[in-house]
Amino acid sequence: MSIVVTGATGQLGSLVVEGLLRAVPADQVAAVVRDAAKAAPLAARGVELRIADYDTPDTFSEAFNDGDVVLLISSPDAGRRLPQHRAVIDAAKEAGVARIVYTGVLGGPNADFALADDHKGTEQAILDSGLTWTFLRNGWYSENYTAQIPTQLEHGVVGSAGDGKIGSATREDYADAAVAVLTESGHENRSYELSGDRAFTLAEYAAELARQSGQDVTYTDVPPETLKGILTGAGVPDAFADILVDVDVSAIAKGLLQGGSGDLARLIGRPTTPISQSISDALTR
Repeated sequence: MSIVVTGATGQLGSLVVEGLLRAVPADQVAAVVRDAAKAAPLAARGVELRIADYDTPDTFSEAFNDGDVVLLISSPDAGRRLPQHRAVIDAAKEAGVARIVYTGVLGGPNADFALADDHKGTEQAILDSGLTWTFLRNGWYSENYTAQIPTQLEHGVVGSAGDGKIGSATREDYADAAVAVLTESGHENRSYELSGDRAFTLAEYAAELARQSGQDVTYTDVPPETLKGILTGAGVPDAFADILVDVDVSAIAKGLLQGGSGDLARLIGRPTTPISQSISDALTR
C-alpha cells in the first residue's frame, strides 16, 4: 500500500509530497507525474514515480494499486476538470484503492458559483463510485493575491467583491491538511470545509499591503465587465476571466468564501497563516 499523490510536481502537490516525506518513509509515497525528468529529484529520494497524464485517461490504468490511499489534486484546467477527474476515479476503482481524497472547493454542493461546478461533479462521481472517500473543500488561496503584489503596488487592488470577506489560507496550510488526512485514521467518508482562521475584505487586504510596503495601495471596486477587461488585458484567457469575475461577484461578495468552520486549523494542529504573514513573506522574497 502506498500513499499516492496526483499532480505531485504542481504547486500544491509538491508541498503535499514534502509533508508526506516528513511524516512517513519515502518508500510509502508514490507520485503521479507527467514528466519523469521533472520528478527525478523525488525518485532520488526514494519516492516511486507513476507516469500518467490527466489528458490521457488510459495512462491511469497503471497508476494505482490495490489498497493505495490516493490524493486526487484537482486538475488546473477549469472547465475541463470533470472528465479528467472521472478517468482518475474510474482507474482508482478498478485498482481497488482503499480510499480517495479529493481537493475540492469550500462549500461543496452548496457552492453556487461557476468555479465550483467541476468540483461538485467530481464529488458526486466519487460518491457514485462506491469508493471510501475524504473531501478536502479548500477555500481561496492567499497566493492568489500575494502573487500579484508587484502589480498591486503599481496599480492598486482591483476587484468586484464589494465588502465580501475571504477566509484564505496558504497552499502550505492546505497541504498540511492533506498530509494529516492521508496519514491518520478516522477521516473516512468525511468532508472538511477548509478556510483561514480570520477572513478579510479586499479593502483590508489593500490596507495591510500599504502598511507593510509603505506605499499608497487602495482597493477599487469595479463593475464585473470592467474587471473582465482588466483580466483579459493582462493576458488571462477569456473563459477563465469569466470564472474569476464570477468568483468575486457570485462567491466572495456573497460570503461563500468567508469560511469559518475551524476545520483547517484543527486538522493541521496550529493556527492558519494570516494574510499579514503571507504579505510579509511575499514582500521579502
